[in-house]
Amino acid sequence: MPSLYVLLIGLAGLAVGSFLNVAVSRVPAGRSVVRPRSACPRCEAPIAARDNVPVVSWLLLGRRCRACREPIPARYPLLEALTGLLFAAEALRLGPSAALPAALVFTAGLLALAACDAEHLLLPRRLVHPTFALTALCLLGAAAATGQWQRLAVTAGCAAGGYAAFFALHWARPAWLGFGDVRLAGLIGAGLGWYGPWHLVFAVFAGSAVGLLAGLALMAAGRASRATRLPFGLFLAVGALAALLVGGPVVDWYARVLDPYATSAPHPRIAHGGAGSYPGTHDRT
Repeated sequence: MPSLYVLLIGLAGLAVGSFLNVAVSRVPAGRSVVRPRSACPRCEAPIAARDNVPVVSWLLLGRRCRACREPIPARYPLLEALTGLLFAAEALRLGPSAALPAALVFTAGLLALAACDAEHLLLPRRLVHPTFALTALCLLGAAAATGQWQRLAVTAGCAAGGYAAFFALHWARPAWLGFGDVRLAGLIGAGLGWYGPWHLVFAVFAGSAVGLLAGLALMAAGRASRATRLPFGLFLAVGALAALLVGGPVVDWYARVLDPYATSAPHPRIAHGGAGSYPGTHDRT
């Protein structure tokens, strides 16, 4: 994979991360992500273009507003850097393929939702629904470009299955699982279904394991109790991103464990159908 291609996708991710910061700051409060222009929340001084360069401006400003010296939260450069790194990693992992735009849109939406859940214990519909729609639209384009309509059908089934499974859990124990998590499960099914249903299973189990370990660590440190609400959407997003990047090899390994006599073909790039193969062939607004 040409390094320039990966670098350009990574730089685009930095810019997208800057926009995600705006969405995380405004959407939970019901504000527009378009207007007004970005400004310091304390002194309301507009952010100049020179102070709006992802990561770099935060460092050059000494982590403070140029006008009033109000500290700028570390979430801003961290989200920008993480978006850039994940975009580059996906470009390297998946290649210049028809389904890469869907993976990037899916990743951006997950990062914004994870940040909202971590800060506000919210998974806003105003982020879930556009991410779902754009991801589905990109995958529709990928199916049209590659002729792999069966993958699109599996994607729709995974989205419906993820939503239905989490809806059942919410109905049985609403105190355990918010409806925002139900919507997120449908989104994760849509984002991962292109690669096969086992990627969705991997994401749910990985996210649940991360959440369990985080909860145990917080309780051991005396920072949480069994009654403490944790951002489960954040952990599901971590599991989904892990499935997107390493799910294929893990699923194939597991398939070989179940059937050691089976042979496994190399993972095709998305340009030829997708990275990975099917094994065996809170209300938080």
